[in-house]
Amino acid sequence: MISKIEKKVESKIRRKNRVRKKIFGFPDRPRVSIYKSNKYIYAQAIDDVREVTIASVSSISRELEKKLGDTIEDAKILGKMMAEKLIKKGITKIVFDRNFYKYHGVIKAFADAMRENGIQF
Repeated sequence: MISKIEKKVESKIRRKNRVRKKIFGFPDRPRVSIYKSNKYIYAQAIDDVREVTIASVSSISRELEKKLGDTIEDAKILGKMMAEKLIKKGITKIVFDRNFYKYHGVIKAFADAMRENGIQF
């Protein structure tokens, strides 16, 4: 018999695979993957061809004056930081990977902040 926790994990993996099979990151249009824990938010731009991380931000990075949490305001700050890093590297178009999360709340705030700062997807 499958426990409730195992079902939850299995359904997350199924959702992630469903989202992930449709998107792929290239050097000129990397995949920006976002992950959120109960306390923090992490995002990274990935070139899937060379399998390298181009840029990354997190709410616990040393670049920030203070640690951020996982609120919508913090996601907006991180989205702006990620957009600035990508523009410095000459990237203006991305593919957004929301993982297994619904596109609302923190995920939507991060994506909207990137769009507001010049990133297209």
